[in-house]
Amino acid sequence: MKLRFSTLLLLASSFLLASCYPGAEVLRPDQLSFPPLVFHPPAVERLELANGIRLYLKEDAELPLLEVTAMIGAGSIGDPPGRTGEGMLYAAGLRTGGAGSRSPDEVDRLLERLAADFSVGSDDYATTLELSLQSSDFESGLGLLADVLLKPGFAPERLELARNQAIEGVRRQNDDPGSIASRALMKALYGDHPLGRTPTVETLSAVDRGNLVDFHRSYVHPDNLWLAISGDFDRAALLETLDRLFGHWPRVPFTPQVIPPLAGAHRPAVLVAPKEIPQTTILLGEVGIDKSSPDQHAVRVMNYILGGGGFNSRLMSEIRSDRGLAYSVYSYYQIGRLLPGPFIAGCETKSSSTLEVVQLMRRIMEQMRSEPVSGHELHLARESLVNSFIFAFDDSHDVVTQAMRLDYYDYPAGYLETFRDKVAAVTAADVLEAARAHLHPESQTLVLVGDQSAFEAIPAALGMPVEILRDGK
Repeated sequence: MKLRFSTLLLLASSFLLASCYPGAEVLRPDQLSFPPLVFHPPAVERLELANGIRLYLKEDAELPLLEVTAMIGAGSIGDPPGRTGEGMLYAAGLRTGGAGSRSPDEVDRLLERLAADFSVGSDDYATTLELSLQSSDFESGLGLLADVLLKPGFAPERLELARNQAIEGVRRQNDDPGSIASRALMKALYGDHPLGRTPTVETLSAVDRGNLVDFHRSYVHPDNLWLAISGDFDRAALLETLDRLFGHWPRVPFTPQVIPPLAGAHRPAVLVAPKEIPQTTILLGEVGIDKSSPDQHAVRVMNYILGGGGFNSRLMSEIRSDRGLAYSVYSYYQIGRLLPGPFIAGCETKSSSTLEVVQLMRRIMEQMRSEPVSGHELHLARESLVNSFIFAFDDSHDVVTQAMRLDYYDYPAGYLETFRDKVAAVTAADVLEAARAHLHPESQTLVLVGDQSAFEAIPAALGMPVEILRDGK
């Protein structure tokens, strides 16, 4: 009752205030106009230390915290075929294996005393160290980071622990239908290229401590290291500390990690992974684009309309909202930084509607290739992408690491500054051309995980060869 009375009082006050301005016109919300949104990406200071370390700085005194990201220019794409998973174990050994004069337990106790978060991860192209701590402890934290980079321990017992954890993950990976489908699709698209491989018990068992040491010696050099630092720091004190900790590290010649080229076009097929479950996991995919593609902004708009825009997308609208055949259906382009990433469209549906959903997904993709999108769809997609762009800059450290990664992956100058304008300039003709160039439903690989008896009509309906996967591979 009190809430209802307050609401009525607020409405009455609004009418009273409006009446104070005779002749004032009351506008509907759709009649309001606003000046255009002007946004410029925040500035990041770029420096290079004498030995080649690239440094990215942004001061932010809002909280007494310091965040550091160190990026080594080498990742799991360099894993030898017989040691797939080496990059992952290297990252685990770097984090947990001790450093300098400290044992693994002593490193953990120091981090606990500092109330610091420290992690190391490996992706395809880089190994990344993340450190967050109170700004008052920045010297201790940076000292530990220097020890990890310059004098890692790679304690054998911690390597075995990390290996056993990774092997247990491999043994349980077929519990999840989505994991089965994702691994099968990437293998189909990229073959024996590192982007198509996944660790096995055998490849993880083949990695020894010497491999980790060799990786470190090969790629951890000052001119193959990027440092992004944000938070509450004194610039002069920070630079003095960095020079003291890293200045004596000599620059030496080294061979950058080789990025193997892709082998070529994949063969379209239906891959079936039998699993006794009442619903089917569906993935459709093909090799997509990388950052150098001149029409990547049109591809982003096209995909938003197709399946990247949630309930505003065609896939979600027709398959879920109109027909109730899936809870979620989506598509995305993983735009590759150095090599073309995959395009993937997927959903889950009950076994009996598998063929219907697959045919709907392919038909909706074909419509993207054959008919221009509507003005409403185009406007909504462009506005959503343009307006959501600013949320990539709501965290100071994300701003710094983004600047660092753009340089590391050699994005063109002005990429961020021109992104919104280029998206806003995409036309319906651009979207149609992008769909025709990068969306090929008839030649995509289809992966189905579920009740095999529900898939019997699919080969004849789609005219594609079928391969039965055993044990998820």
